[in-house]
Amino acid sequence: MSYRSVHRASKASLLDGLEEGGLRASSSYSDINEKDNDKAVQSLQDRVVFLKRITGDIHEEVESHNRLLDRMGNDMDASRGIMSGTMDRFKMVFEKKSSRRMCVLVGYFVAFFLIIYFLFRVRRLFMHG
Repeated sequence: MSYRSVHRASKASLLDGLEEGGLRASSSYSDINEKDNDKAVQSLQDRVVFLKRITGDIHEEVESHNRLLDRMGNDMDASRGIMSGTMDRFKMVFEKKSSRRMCVLVGYFVAFFLIIYFLFRVRRLFMHG
């Protein structure tokens, strides 16, 4: 026996012996309650489906973020290796005295050219302004 048929049978046994008018009123009242219950159940089913869809979307979003973080971690490891190699080369260059002098000389030339560049740029601004 299904739940509804058991439920209806128990309602019918409670209503046995009532006069005809009372039976009709009780019957229409139970139909209204059953319709309200059906609407409430349908509303709950809709909410469950909605929540299931949202949790699926959240799961997909978390998975894509995890993949992105994994790629970023791999890229950071690769860049750390490159930077480590570059620092080792700088250490080797600065350990030699002749190389250190050469680096200082190159630094002076770069600074000199930057000063000249900015002086010409300022002169051009005053000439046109």
